[in-house]
Amino acid sequence: MAIDPNQPIPLYFQLKTVLLEEILGGIYGRDGQLPTEHELCDRYAISRTPVSRALSELAEEGVILRHRRRGTFVNPHWLRRRPDQPELRVVVPEEGPWARMIRDGADGTVEVDLVTVSRPTLHQALTHAVAEGQAPDLAVLDSVWAAEFAAAGFLYALEDLNEDWVRNEHEVDFLDALVAANRYGGRTFGVSAFADVAGFWYRRRELEAVGLEPPATWIELRAVARALVQKGLPHPIVMPGGSRGGETTAYCLISFLASNAAEVLARGGVTLDSRKTAQALRFLRSLIDDGLMSSDVVAYEWDRPIRLLAEGEAAISFGGSYEAATLARALGVPLGELWDHVGFAPVPGGPRGAPASVAGTMVYGIFRQAAQPALAMRLLEGIVAPEALARIARATARIPSRRSAVALAAPDLAFLSQTADLLDHAVTRPSTPLYPRVSAQLQAMLEAVLTGRLGPAAAAQHAAQLIGAITGLPVLDEARTTGTEAAAEVLGVGAVAAPS
Repeated sequence: MAIDPNQPIPLYFQLKTVLLEEILGGIYGRDGQLPTEHELCDRYAISRTPVSRALSELAEEGVILRHRRRGTFVNPHWLRRRPDQPELRVVVPEEGPWARMIRDGADGTVEVDLVTVSRPTLHQALTHAVAEGQAPDLAVLDSVWAAEFAAAGFLYALEDLNEDWVRNEHEVDFLDALVAANRYGGRTFGVSAFADVAGFWYRRRELEAVGLEPPATWIELRAVARALVQKGLPHPIVMPGGSRGGETTAYCLISFLASNAAEVLARGGVTLDSRKTAQALRFLRSLIDDGLMSSDVVAYEWDRPIRLLAEGEAAISFGGSYEAATLARALGVPLGELWDHVGFAPVPGGPRGAPASVAGTMVYGIFRQAAQPALAMRLLEGIVAPEALARIARATARIPSRRSAVALAAPDLAFLSQTADLLDHAVTRPSTPLYPRVSAQLQAMLEAVLTGRLGPAAAAQHAAQLIGAITGLPVLDEARTTGTEAAAEVLGVGAVAAPS
């Protein structure tokens, strides 16, 4: 096939089509080497610019592999998954309802090669697959990775696959916070199935025994915990307090920061190094100093606190709404009866803030290397249909991402509407393509404070500097507090036992 510069079709696209036909026709074998850029320029009498773009797009789509100093080769894995074969390769976390959702959503015309990986290794598995030209068609990823993957060119903007669905269903029926969380550069790169909110679980019987309501402020949290200690429950508060707790640790910490009006990133810079941050960290450390929370929390994995709550070893467990099914199993009660035994509330407000929560979500994304992007989009639309989401919500107590699905499932789960209401005032985790590294620094900051290795102010300053180096954003100086703010801080420090 010749390349005609007089055609309205761009030269790079003509060359890309030629190379794709040659690869499918076996010209280069299963893993053979393609001509160099210079050879392609000479062969088709075109400049290097369209040649480079054609090869770059083929590489992004997983058709070819480009090795520095060695050359460009056919990707044998892509060749085995030719576009005329209706099979989708899907990667999901082995934890959670994801595999079931894929199986339920696939109809008889779609063959699915389903791969499950552990949640802690999911990010690494997906990035390695892209690097090797073996990215799945469809995968589940954390919403905070969507910006990273979109910026790197890993994912399709869904407007390119079905703009009508994005405009008329996704932007209309899906919860606003989730629509915003899945956009990057003004385009949609992921679709949430469920939402999660951070907060605390509490045992109803224990709080009723001391005659107290669920705490809405830090002062009330301390009062409730002290009353529980007097009732014979040592260390009534639990939470993941270090890097072993992974993203659940970050969820809890960001919620506590938000409850005192502290932020990690804002106004184009790193705003973590603030009095508000130090005050939140000081409060958490004081819970250990006062015997209300065990120093062992720094070694807890993400689900250890909720199990201690179920066993009656704790009465208040900071975590996320996604722990509902785990908690119900540990208590030995049906999901529909869980609310009879426990409640869930936002993180209590600090002296400078109000009760707060963090919204998080796992999302479906379609990779640019997909052999069947249109088929993947069709499967995705079926997976997140209202009836499908409501069915999974009834089985897991997860908050569906669609208003219509919440309405369908709420009559069967008393607490679903209440946890969904927290989304209206929830903050999101820092939006940056480098979020996984930012999260690691936040986890390390909390661990350093809870172990006593660093004081709150020093830990906040150190973490802010590292996050600034990671993101390339400036570390912003905190403006001087007004007299009113300073007075509030003094009152707050007195309430949380301050020494740093």
